[in-house]
Amino acid sequence: MVHKPVLVIAEAGVNHNGSIELALRLVDVAADAGADAVKFQTFKAAALVTAQAAKAEYQVTNTGDDGSQLEMLRRLELSPADHEQLLAHCQKRGIRFMSTAFDEQSLAMLAPLGMPAIKIPSGDLTCGPLLLQAARLRQNMIVSTGMSNLADIEQALGVIAFGLVSDREPVGRDDFDAAYSSAEGRAALAERVTLLHCVTQYPAPASAVNLRAMDTMAAAFDLPVGYSDHTLGTEVSIAAVARGARVIEKHFTLDRTLAGPDHAASLEPSQLAQLVAAIRNVEQALGSSLKRPAALEVPNRAIARRSVVAARPIRAGEKLTLDMLVAKRPGTGISPMNTWDLLGRAANRDYQPDELIDS
Repeated sequence: MVHKPVLVIAEAGVNHNGSIELALRLVDVAADAGADAVKFQTFKAAALVTAQAAKAEYQVTNTGDDGSQLEMLRRLELSPADHEQLLAHCQKRGIRFMSTAFDEQSLAMLAPLGMPAIKIPSGDLTCGPLLLQAARLRQNMIVSTGMSNLADIEQALGVIAFGLVSDREPVGRDDFDAAYSSAEGRAALAERVTLLHCVTQYPAPASAVNLRAMDTMAAAFDLPVGYSDHTLGTEVSIAAVARGARVIEKHFTLDRTLAGPDHAASLEPSQLAQLVAAIRNVEQALGSSLKRPAALEVPNRAIARRSVVAARPIRAGEKLTLDMLVAKRPGTGISPMNTWDLLGRAANRDYQPDELIDS
């Protein structure tokens, strides 16, 4: 699944704080910024975490309390009716709707909504049943790989490959390995799957990002790669595009000072617009692999390049020597690269200083 141009996903996530009004405003911000898609997160808290599951340290810091994940996530759920409103508003604003499903019921609800891809979050890279259900939808998939190594990713791709090419129930891991190794399975992955490099920390320090891992993933799995960015600012996303990312996912919010787990690591509206504009500029700047003069610079060769000119008066018939010649602009005459070819020739006419040598 290759994205041209780069697919820019504005990650609203749970930055709506459980409010459909805020969620709709986030759609507007993403559309105004020029993002390709705006993505939310869909889950039933009780299907995702146990009552005993503790918050991550960053969640405690960003929410200001040390309650359970379950309590936090229940406040951030969106209802099916909320999703209908969001989808309709996205269609009205001309931006693609996306949401990450964190449980099987949520995935079933999202499947028929025409999203550009099913998103698998980093935390569920090892959730085999959810991966299999997602793959069997036979839709495009974007798979985040935070907290993982190559072996984790390969195992996940095995489950996905099996789901893409087989309708039977797997007997064991050997089925996944066989699907991943098969030509049919690899072709299905290439058609459907993009991998996102990610560092699962909010915010993630630049020193932990390791963008070169995108190159490693692309070489190891022969799949398109992208980057899910949890750093502060925009420069790492821009660098990822320059390194070949085909998808960029970036959290954004209405206000970074709002309470909630992800606001502090998110872009504000003006920053999101700047990021999208910068990505589009970088895409154009990348160009092709050919090294040749751009059409617009060809006329400048005559201005910026030099020609061989007379360094002093030269009489017709004089044998040209190096001290008679000098290289100066404009570049409309004989190239200085041919200086040595002129030595020893008889001047074809009289030359005054700075006159272009023409023979």
